[in-house]
Formats: sequence, structure tokens, C-alpha cells
Amino acid sequence: MTTDAPAAPVRLLVIDDDPLVRAGLALMLGGAEDLVIVGEGADGSEAAALVDRLRPDVVLMDIRMPVMDGLSATELLRGRPEAPEIIVLTTFHADEQVLRAIRAGAAGFVLKDTPPAQIVESVRRVAAGDPVLSPAVTRQLMARAAGGRDDKADRVERARERVALLADREREVAVAVGQGRSNAEIAATLYLSVATVKTQVSRILAKFGFNNRVQIALLVHDAGLLDDETGSSRP
Repeated sequence: MTTDAPAAPVRLLVIDDDPLVRAGLALMLGGAEDLVIVGEGADGSEAAALVDRLRPDVVLMDIRMPVMDGLSATELLRGRPEAPEIIVLTTFHADEQVLRAIRAGAAGFVLKDTPPAQIVESVRRVAAGDPVLSPAVTRQLMARAAGGRDDKADRVERARERVALLADREREVAVAVGQGRSNAEIAATLYLSVATVKTQVSRILAKFGFNNRVQIALLVHDAGLLDDETGSSRP
């Protein structure tokens, strides 16, 4: 009788210019049996070489660093083949640079004062392909991305034209993504398998050349399919 081999632990790389932050993350993440920190870096300029050498699954990336910031490093890494997933570390709930990092392909972000158990769970979720974006934070990011009123009409028109290209099921999934739901929650709500939800999300991303789920959320928000305050869907 054969048994399944245990899954390999998630390989983590931490990039932060503050040695105390790196030490704290190592302490809180090192206790999880399914996670292993394979290396650390003190600046975004070190990220590419470390990724090449250590092959992490997930990178915890600080935003503000002196030589190369986390935004530039995220853009560099996510533009490469077989790029690791990236979680942005920040001290702000809706920092404009966080939005830019997510648009560059980051899978989500974690506040530096987040409880350790939540940081561990965030890493697990991202490694499993389920980006970390709470509904409240997603709404803040969408508000930050909205810009001024002058271009609102054009933005809404473009978004509605794009949404019109979606099949009915794709539209339902897109709205659920905009509500901040995880793949499992979308599957339960729409009576689909998680695998089907992942396929639908991948199709939407590919259809519009998007890098991540926040861009889907921005699209349905701009198209007027979400309530600005609650994040619920509109008919």
C-alpha cells in the first residue's frame, strides 16, 4: 500500500531593509511546518538574483527601500517567466504604491502589524493561488484608483464595453471577485467547483491581459456592477 508523499513546504523569500522586520517575520513564519524561509534580502535590487538562486514560491516584499523600491522589484520579477507570487508588505491600508504594485502583478498585501497567524495564512493562500485582498481594502484601492471626475465617464464607458465581452458565467465570477470573495467562496455561492472558478478567473485575466484579481475588481467597479459602500452586486 502506498501513501501520498507530504507536500513540500512553501518556500519564502523576505525582502525588507529593516533587519528587525526581517527577524520578526522569520520568527513568526518559522514556526509553521508548511513554510520555510529560504533567504532574506535588504533591498529590491537584490531580489532578482535571490530569486534565481533560491527559487522561492512566495516573496514578501517591502515597498519602501533605498536603492530599488518594492514596486520596481515587483514589476521586474513579475515580468519574468515562472515568477514567484509576491505579497507586498506595507504600513498603510491604501497606499497608492500598493495599488501600483498589485497592478504590476503582486498577489496581495499584508500590513506589517497584522497578527502572525494571519500573515501565515496569507502566505498559504497566495501559495495556493488565492490572492489576499479583503473586501474593505479592495474598496479602498478601487477608490484610490478612481482618479478625478473628469475621466470618470470615459472610464465607465470603457469598463462597460469590456464587461459586455464576458460570458454570463464569467460576469458572475468577475462580480464575485469584485466583492472580495475567495475562490472557495465563489464556488459555494455559484454552485461551481473551485477548479471551475479558477478556470473562469484565468479566462477573464487572459481576455483582458490582466495580471491579477484586483484589476478584475476595478473593472466591475468602474462598470457600475458593485455598490460603492457595501461591495454588493448591482443588477
